[in-house]
Amino acid sequence: MRIIRSTVSLLLSVVLAAGSMSVIAAGTAGAATTTTTSGASSTVWLCKPGVVPDPCAGNLSYSVVPATGPTGVVHPKVPASPPIDCFYVYPTVSQETTPNADLVIQSTEIGVAKEQVAPLSQDCRVFAPMYRQVTVPCLTSLEGLGTVCSASNAAAVVSSLNVAYASMLKGFNAFLAQEPKGRHFVLMGHSQGAAMLIRLIKGIVDPNPALRSRLVSAIVLGGNLTVPKGKTVGGAFKHIPLCTSASSTHCAIAYSSFYDQPPAGSNFGIPGKGVSFMWLDTSSSSTLQVACVAPNQLLGQSWTNPRFLGGPSGAPYVTYPKLYKAACQSSGGATFLHVTHPGTAGRARPTVSGTLGATWGLHLYDPNLTLGNLVAVVARESTSVSKAR
Repeated sequence: MRIIRSTVSLLLSVVLAAGSMSVIAAGTAGAATTTTTSGASSTVWLCKPGVVPDPCAGNLSYSVVPATGPTGVVHPKVPASPPIDCFYVYPTVSQETTPNADLVIQSTEIGVAKEQVAPLSQDCRVFAPMYRQVTVPCLTSLEGLGTVCSASNAAAVVSSLNVAYASMLKGFNAFLAQEPKGRHFVLMGHSQGAAMLIRLIKGIVDPNPALRSRLVSAIVLGGNLTVPKGKTVGGAFKHIPLCTSASSTHCAIAYSSFYDQPPAGSNFGIPGKGVSFMWLDTSSSSTLQVACVAPNQLLGQSWTNPRFLGGPSGAPYVTYPKLYKAACQSSGGATFLHVTHPGTAGRARPTVSGTLGATWGLHLYDPNLTLGNLVAVVARESTSVSKAR
């Protein structure tokens, strides 16, 4: 996803408020319940156990580059049969010049899967369907930077979002169709992927006690999940609370990361703004706030354990211990993961930057800034649900 302005949310508000619900109904009427026997054979899997190649499986080794001292390499142990599964929905990466992407696997989807979710295969079997996401050219056109989509045609925008959602839902149904009865799973998504999952959880998982009982956690990053101010449950999800410890289960982890206070026009951290339109939410109620859960603090840590692709020593990933601190903050009408890198002494180490501007913060790096923490949290959650059986 590239550029989204509040004008798009306003247009969608007009469509919803004017009663133009036929477009939404067309895309969601069949999505009220899951049909776990359909779509399994026709689903195109980006990642799935047994699929070759599988970008979500493979070498998870990572270099450890401290501020001082030698660089080391860690070789995580990957279990042959993880006790839980992970269902992943990738962010906006398709450069196809149509409103919705096709289902052909391209290097962009492969790259983001390796970058964001592959390390979780240390904890779970990773499933990731291709879906007909809203493309980068469509979203940039809404900003007036192209003609693939038009911000003046809100109904068409909603229709494209419904196409993306229905396609992702088909993949989720195919995932459930091959899951052993009662097997636990994690849901993970970022940006558009998080928005698609918020919509899915809100409409299908949250109201369903059987599915809720199987949910280990929902990791929905950069999607503007909402909760009532000062509360851990309510808002978008009526039953699924925010996680409050590393061993909490049947809960959600969400945040958007910033170095600085998000501006009033931020795409993230403010209810009903920016990315919120991707799960058809334009509510800016003063009683709501965007959810923030810091994975490092779930583990009782102030420093994050980042994980990025690349690095020295030939390992595919790299981490920089004690480079970033992160804590949730609510100020200026926004709730966000406040990231700092207070230490510069010792070896020079690269730090991420908000290359897309102030309204985006560190969005491109949301998962990576705490990915090592997320791996540790999911491992503890997996232990918790296994003990509860």
